[in-house]
Amino acid sequence: MIDMFSKDSARVLATAAALNNETRKPLNDVLLFAALCMAETPAREFLAENVYDINGLILKLGVNTYVTVPDESIPSLIDEANDRLTADAKRILTLAETPAKQTNCKFVEPVHILYVLLNYRFTARAVIQHALDAMDVNPRILRERLTRLIRSASERPDDDDDDERSGVYERPDIEDEEPERRGRRSSGGKKKVLDQFGKNLTELAKQGKIDPVVGREEEINRVMQILIRRTKNNPCLVGDPGVGKTAIAEGLALKIANDDVPDVLKGKTMYSVDMGSIVAGSKFRGEFEERMKKLLEEAVSDPDTILFIDEIHSLIGAGDSDGTLDAANIMKPLLTKNELQIIGATTLDEYSKHIEKDSALERRFQKVMVNEPSEEEAIEILKGLRSKYEEHHKIRIPDDVISQAVKLSTRYVSDRYLPDKAIDLIDEAAASKRINFVDEKARREFKTKIDDLEKRKQEAVETQDFETAADIKNEEEKFKAELDKVEEKFKPDNEGFTGSLTVDDIADVLAKWTGIPVARISESDAEKLKNLESELGKRVIGQEEAVKSIARAIRRGRLGIKDESRPAGTFIFLGTTGVGKTELAKALAEVMFGDENSLVRIDMSEYMEKHDVSKLIGAPPGYVGYDEGGQLTEAVRRHPYSVVLFDEIEKAHPEVFNAMLQVLDDGRMTDGKGRTVDFKNTIIIMTSNIGARLLTGDAGRKIGFDMADDSDKDEMSRERLYGGKSYDDAKKVVLEELRKTFTPEFVNRVDEIIFFRMLDRKALMTIVDNMVGKLAKRIEGLGMKIEVTEAAKDLIAARGYDPQYGARPLRRVITSMVEDKFSEAMLDGIAKEGHIVIIDSDELPEGQAQDASDDEDDLKTIVIRDGGPIGEDTEPVEAVLPQEEAQKG
Repeated sequence: MIDMFSKDSARVLATAAALNNETRKPLNDVLLFAALCMAETPAREFLAENVYDINGLILKLGVNTYVTVPDESIPSLIDEANDRLTADAKRILTLAETPAKQTNCKFVEPVHILYVLLNYRFTARAVIQHALDAMDVNPRILRERLTRLIRSASERPDDDDDDERSGVYERPDIEDEEPERRGRRSSGGKKKVLDQFGKNLTELAKQGKIDPVVGREEEINRVMQILIRRTKNNPCLVGDPGVGKTAIAEGLALKIANDDVPDVLKGKTMYSVDMGSIVAGSKFRGEFEERMKKLLEEAVSDPDTILFIDEIHSLIGAGDSDGTLDAANIMKPLLTKNELQIIGATTLDEYSKHIEKDSALERRFQKVMVNEPSEEEAIEILKGLRSKYEEHHKIRIPDDVISQAVKLSTRYVSDRYLPDKAIDLIDEAAASKRINFVDEKARREFKTKIDDLEKRKQEAVETQDFETAADIKNEEEKFKAELDKVEEKFKPDNEGFTGSLTVDDIADVLAKWTGIPVARISESDAEKLKNLESELGKRVIGQEEAVKSIARAIRRGRLGIKDESRPAGTFIFLGTTGVGKTELAKALAEVMFGDENSLVRIDMSEYMEKHDVSKLIGAPPGYVGYDEGGQLTEAVRRHPYSVVLFDEIEKAHPEVFNAMLQVLDDGRMTDGKGRTVDFKNTIIIMTSNIGARLLTGDAGRKIGFDMADDSDKDEMSRERLYGGKSYDDAKKVVLEELRKTFTPEFVNRVDEIIFFRMLDRKALMTIVDNMVGKLAKRIEGLGMKIEVTEAAKDLIAARGYDPQYGARPLRRVITSMVEDKFSEAMLDGIAKEGHIVIIDSDELPEGQAQDASDDEDDLKTIVIRDGGPIGEDTEPVEAVLPQEEAQKG
């Protein structure tokens, strides 16, 4: 706080401390105001001009002592003030930096302290307000005049050299001060412009405040090589975000601080310049140029100064307005004359967009490409940084955690770069671990129980029930022992560490980043892939060959046997409608990614025109919808771990498939904005009904009861399903149609083409069982049960399947034949809570029906039937059976 104080402000603070010694009043905002009225500063001159009796104002503040502080007493009084300032007083002095910065003042002056006292509400403000009122001074007018004074002072030229009271306050024992503070001051006592708008990286490196830089020796040597050149000696680090451009500059600062550089670079000082702080607050014309001029003049005056400008593309247009120069044009003459050395850093996109367009600026810089490190290099970088993060989080970080952090971030975080994403992963995992170290809930519960037992024990002692008190004491000791175990578990060791980071912690944070459940990451791929067929088979009925083909392809991709740059799997699903193609895609999304919503569905019937390709990847620049992005690319960018379903691909324009070739082959697609979208973690499924009309034209319509159990009739029915063809012949016909429709280069990039079988009776009955089971779960929530007999299921299967439409009509049939019947029973009051509702299609045996009114309370089982096939438009007959009879029947 005192570092920003001018000599006048230091005198005010010392005067307040002297008043505190004399009056024994708290060193609060009132004493600060009184000190402003006493110390000989411009603030006192302002008050004297606006208050007819300034001594009377001091008396109204309740201060009866007037002090004058000699210069030699200021340091000791300031030390006393730092210890005695009230919270409000400290806040006032801190807030005083705000108006100083807003008016571009280098130091906090007394008028800034007075401004805060008059404009902010503090505990003792009423005392100051009362004193001003007593002196007939309008506080609002006083504030307005003070504001004009401060603004006018900021617009005047800097006359610090001619004013003995100007300049930052320096203690006489400045040589004993901390290096960081001393580094902020110049030899003349004024704060350097470079210190004001930047950071001394060399000084920070000497103080150990820069993280170690591991590797990147080649890039650092290249930067030093360029700096030593006679002309055009300004390196520009260019690379993707997070690859370590800033770290290379800091690595050079570390080398300079350790004298590990060629002789020509020894003694150099690197400053990191913050362009944002230079632009901030420059409201008036020419203000930004003046700041830049002072900063550059200071850098040029010291040939050992090297400026590092991160995001150097921000020079283009910085401070630009009508009739003024931007930062880049201000620097160009100095760069041309080789009077200024700059190290820049920017991304590839920004370099192309801004720097390359300005050829005059580009030729003054030498581009140094900074590529993403390999996994092995990233692991070494993290090992070099490990001690810093262990010290910060007080958690040990083992080698296996570092290795897994790099590997998992590489695999699952495709839109960021190493080592940044791996560092962030470890940092956040350590922070999460530290938060959850102590089970505060368990600790609070134990302490509450112990306190309760303590009270009960005390009550027992007071009533002289010592036996009960002894029992309570024993119970209390048990809880204390449990509490000690909880606290001991997370007690720091001799080195201050409270535990170790684990791979599970890394997986937990990664799950929060990507949305993949932790179990899906932590579970070994071998176990997950081993169970793939059984998991998919639970949802997709009657397609064993398709499920096996999918599982084989997924295993090849996940186990690294196939090219990892391609998608995890690419498939074309062929077959008639309603046989489970889309259902298999949904099941695959749930099994592989933990959520059925991880399915990105693209309806290819919306891409029938040539220009519809732009819907997938986004419109090019200059076209409507450029800012919206593509439907496919944006979906995969937001959900890079998903199943991408292209439904009914035969309906799309051929140009759409040309755009998809790079996805199928290289696992990437470039969108309309030039961004590369990564598809290597997606599973791509394309469905098609090609050739279906050749198989269903003369297909039989009868199934269910008509399909007998003997194998001969089954084989005849199966052949009838494929239009008189066998399964293998039907598959050949459909594949031939596929090759006629799509180009060879498209078909050849697909991992596997899967032909779905038409559903037989066994598969249909299983599907009916699944659908009825889901309905039964919903009805259980109403407090009832439903049972559907085999005869009813057989009829549902017969009514609900058509070779042309597959199993899709089953849902409609169950709604009309089962759900509607159940709804009628509920509305008629027949089906009630606790009942079992049986849906059947046979005639009720004689002697089992009885009137519902006989003993309604004992009714447990209800049979709802219409005397004939389910669904016929006849009056329903309700037969109510006791629970025991129903079970016998």
